[in-house]
Amino acid sequence: MTGPIKGYAGYQLRVELGTRVSRVEPIDAHTQRKFLGGASYAAKVLYEEMPAGVDPLGPANKMILATGPLSMSNIPGGGSIMLCFKSPLTGVWGESRVGGDFGPDLKKAGFDYVIVEGRSETPVWMMIDDGVVEFFPAEHLLGKTVAEKSALIREQVGDKKLSILCIGPAGENLVKISAVMSDDRAAGRTGGGAVLGAKNLIAVAARGKHKVEAAEPERLKTILRGAFAEIKDNPMFVGMKQYGTIGDLAGNDDGGDWPSQNWKSNSWGKGPELFDAYAKNNFIKGFGCYHGCTMACARWVHVADGSYKTPEHGGAEYESISCFTAYLLNENMDAAVHCTWLCNEYGLDTISTGAVIAFAMECYEKGLLAPEQLQGLDLTWGNAEVLPDLVKAIALRQGLGDILAEGVRRAAAIIGNGAEKFAVHVKGLEGPAHDPRSGKALGITYATANRGMCHIQPLEGMAWDRGKLDWGLGKYGVPDPNTVERWDEQGKGAVVQLLQNGLVLPDIIGTCKFYMYGGITIDHWADFISALTGWDMDGAEILKAGERAINIQRLFNVREGITARDDFLPERVLTQPAFGKYADEPAVVTRDLEGMLAEYYAARGWDPVTGAPKEEKLAELGL
Repeated sequence: MTGPIKGYAGYQLRVELGTRVSRVEPIDAHTQRKFLGGASYAAKVLYEEMPAGVDPLGPANKMILATGPLSMSNIPGGGSIMLCFKSPLTGVWGESRVGGDFGPDLKKAGFDYVIVEGRSETPVWMMIDDGVVEFFPAEHLLGKTVAEKSALIREQVGDKKLSILCIGPAGENLVKISAVMSDDRAAGRTGGGAVLGAKNLIAVAARGKHKVEAAEPERLKTILRGAFAEIKDNPMFVGMKQYGTIGDLAGNDDGGDWPSQNWKSNSWGKGPELFDAYAKNNFIKGFGCYHGCTMACARWVHVADGSYKTPEHGGAEYESISCFTAYLLNENMDAAVHCTWLCNEYGLDTISTGAVIAFAMECYEKGLLAPEQLQGLDLTWGNAEVLPDLVKAIALRQGLGDILAEGVRRAAAIIGNGAEKFAVHVKGLEGPAHDPRSGKALGITYATANRGMCHIQPLEGMAWDRGKLDWGLGKYGVPDPNTVERWDEQGKGAVVQLLQNGLVLPDIIGTCKFYMYGGITIDHWADFISALTGWDMDGAEILKAGERAINIQRLFNVREGITARDDFLPERVLTQPAFGKYADEPAVVTRDLEGMLAEYYAARGWDPVTGAPKEEKLAELGL
């Protein structure tokens, strides 16, 4: 593998903010085939270049913007880029994906990766324009919303379609649950907004005319046409196009996959009526988050009038709405839509924000918050009126918001008096809106995921044992989910590690996971990559790349002090639902998490005590 790499831009950009010096570095073909890109290549760089113990908000932390070989607008799901860093929220591996055009446009600007180092003495924003890097003062952008910042940057350069990654006031204020936004798309989880805020890098913009050259362009066109034709009638693809992710509200509520009242239950019973209210009052149309998306699962929504009047915007995702309804027992859909829009404008992770507010409401219920902390706020369950004020308080670190801005783990430590018992997180990352009491595979994913309690990194485990999906992985050893009972536990540890290897791949190759739900498989990806690069790759090889990514991210975490003791589920998640459809169903409760984890470690080749990959596993993966 010598000469230019087909299918890649071929270069990475390294930027030192303190000196504002940038350097263009070629990427190596052997390394790219081994790691492919995205969160795999970024993990390699961070593991090799950053020592243990780096302050996540210090200049030694690095932010990597990482595309994959399939971050291209003509690829199914190719509007993706990964942001990778050491998380200020968890202190371990941090990553977050964002959809939109920034990933493809970065490649058009001439780069597969941007490695951001150091800290600027003054606020700046950075432009990457056809391989040329330029810095601009950003003091005038401070305090403005994401939409305001983005509009001013586009006006400054005279380009209304410019792709921008931008932080909001939350990132400026080093809120540890802050996001990096691409218009109304969010790299939400693990606090990337605070990392950029600490670096005084307010925004990054990219554009260019560079064309990625395919090794076999005609073959690529043929297999892409076939893939798009193959998926267009897939029921999951059609459903996502018609209803978006929010279409899961009713089904997940009924299936026990809807954490409610800060995880006191796994169902609430309000899913159908809340979806109906949204469909009647808030939904405008669906759209694709990047040019070339045929699934178009994003929702264009608004609140037309009233106290929660909200402009038209892209929003109302399942996770966001769930965390501002079921988590809080809030029945006002207008308030939920408004608050998720506020999160986008202020640059907050909607999941973690809803989660910390639910945690605060339980603290209020139990009398753990002092009057000086509350400052007159009524945190009664279901009180919609207080929610916008709390969102802003978190973003601006005002009053109680200053505590909640630290995330539930740190907030519980500050509040004390037993608050830790209902701070729902793993490794410091707040739980999302899917419940392991709906399908036991999800619990193993939550316990072991490298970035913490995450449903989508690497996968929504309950979609296998409850949802009966196998994502085309049956030929690689994943059992037919139709032969599996969702609440059974034996054998699931071994299956989850294989599912993770497959479902982490979108984070590596630069695609949206939802296309995998809609019928795109790892065999499709192998064909795409082979035609792009000229490498003779098959599904087994890229599945091994997924395993390699999970292991090097685990090495990063082990170096930061993570052991098998940190692979756990919160007490609240392991208890019988307090109310709802499953309150009298004992099978939903995980009985033998230790046994499932033992299976998982054995299948992974990890030491069951240290949690570290064994030497023979590292040798097998070339690590």
